Amino acid sequence: MDHVLQLGALAGALTAIVTAVYLGGRWMLRTLRRIDDWLDDWYGEPARPGQPARPGVPERLTQIEARQAAIEAQLRPNGGGSLRDAVDRVEQTVRGE
Repeated sequence: MDHVLQLGALAGALTAIVTAVYLGGRWMLRTLRRIDDWLDDWYGEPARPGQPARPGVPERLTQIEARQAAIEAQLRPNGGGSLRDAVDRVEQTVRGE
């Protein structure tokens, strides 16, 4: 009878261990997939059949900074070619100067 109880306890312990390893393994796989997705988003992905290339975060930040600099250049007078110069000319015309 003792052997039956010991086998039952051993089976229960093995079941608990297998369940913990299985659930821990699933958690680890999900976590690794999330990290992989994040790295793909950060570094971007090359084009593949049916999908265009996706730039990564550093490349996108560089593009945003270039666009911001171009916009800021239009907000400062530069001797006639900026949007600010055009607004100033319109204002002078409206005032009759």
